[in-house]
Amino acid sequence: MLEIPLYALSGFLMKISDDMHDKKNNMVLGILAGILCGLMLGYLVTISVDAAYIFFGVFIGTFIAKKVNCINHIVTALIFVIIVFLLGFPAVGIGTLAICTIAAYIDEIGNDNKRIYEKSKILEIFFEYRFALKTAILVLAILGVIQSFYPGFKIYGIYFLGIQTFLYFLLFEISYELAGLKFDAIYDKVYSVIGNLNKSS
Repeated sequence: MLEIPLYALSGFLMKISDDMHDKKNNMVLGILAGILCGLMLGYLVTISVDAAYIFFGVFIGTFIAKKVNCINHIVTALIFVIIVFLLGFPAVGIGTLAICTIAAYIDEIGNDNKRIYEKSKILEIFFEYRFALKTAILVLAILGVIQSFYPGFKIYGIYFLGIQTFLYFLLFEISYELAGLKFDAIYDKVYSVIGNLNKSS
């Protein structure tokens, strides 16, 4: 059951890393959170093939969309890749990886895109919360449920995900959003602790 804390903590740390850079311009804490996130995601994809499809897709899709564009993103990506190569690259098929990559790419192209947001409130919500990848994972998970009841059901070249994987990914996303909502309080708490440590030393 390591997947549960790994999904939750990696989502939380990913958002903390982003906001440390975007809101506070604090590269040190942003990089530190990114390193921890990269370590957790790297380990997660080596113990769960479902996670490998999702986060390799996110990694490739984000890279293609040119959203790996600041130092904390680069550090997170490097740590992720290093851990995967050290612990062993999981075997994944092209079909499902392509689906997750395309969905992640669509999310990244639409997210924070004012031209798209201006067209429709529905599109704004869809891309603000990156629903393309969630939808892809849900469909793959539903197909996995169907396959569990009908083992002969297959789509050539497509690996189906477990329904628990969809729930785990929702946990990742919820943790990501909660970190954003509570970021200022978290930041103030971290600096309070650092200040107390400096005083005691």
